[in-house]
Amino acid sequence: MAHTVDLVADLGEGFGAYTMGDDEALLDVLTSANVACGFHAGDPRIMDATVRHCVERGVAVGAHPSFPDLVGFGRRAMDLSPDEVRTDVLYQVGALQAFAAAHGTRVRHVAPHGRLGNLVATRRDYAAAVADAVASLDPSLIVLAQDGELAEAARARGLRVGIVGIADRAYLDDGTLVPRSEPGAVIHDEREISERTVRLVTEGVIRSAGGRDIPVECDTVLLHSDTPGAIALAHLIRKELVAAGVTIAPLTDVLDARDGVRDARYGV
Repeated sequence: MAHTVDLVADLGEGFGAYTMGDDEALLDVLTSANVACGFHAGDPRIMDATVRHCVERGVAVGAHPSFPDLVGFGRRAMDLSPDEVRTDVLYQVGALQAFAAAHGTRVRHVAPHGRLGNLVATRRDYAAAVADAVASLDPSLIVLAQDGELAEAARARGLRVGIVGIADRAYLDDGTLVPRSEPGAVIHDEREISERTVRLVTEGVIRSAGGRDIPVECDTVLLHSDTPGAIALAHLIRKELVAAGVTIAPLTDVLDARDGVRDARYGV
């Protein structure tokens, strides 16, 4: 069976005079980008430049909304109401839509960042809030998520869902990520990461921290730009995927191919 996957990374995660990672170098590897929208990182100049660079390289633009947590880079839990989550997501995606329109493109997907991204996998109220925000703003937007509450809430509202695989993060046996606060949450060995990615895409499994092979669906592989050697690792992952017969394609193409297989299977 042929395999197709999108490659995405979090971009525009600087603020003012500060930058994180070499976004432009990473764009040579990607087919999609999660662009910070100002709440955990990103400012109007950085958002504008990041969208422009994506358009120049033919990389699809996605929104990366967060808790309002610039100090903690969006990685701290915040006790927000579901309506605050909903309106914060609307605010951030709307801001990125403005920059996308200014550069002749549009926002294609929404991928919650950091602690918000972790919580929407398990908190039904937060998942519903994010899904409601997306559905009310633009039902054509794809929701990027891990399997869990957000994926279910998005599908229930008729939204397309792209499942994210994260090969440099350790997984628990239940398919959720090992919290960053725990030892071994992030994997650093390049060869191990690339091998995990190929298995994830071609076999649909990943080795958990507990030593089990667990099933993980993967429409898009999340790469990182803010770790040492990130650019070389991203190129290695893409090279190894292609060598394994995987086609690298934009997320919309991946989902079209996936849904076509499902339609054929059920005679739709």
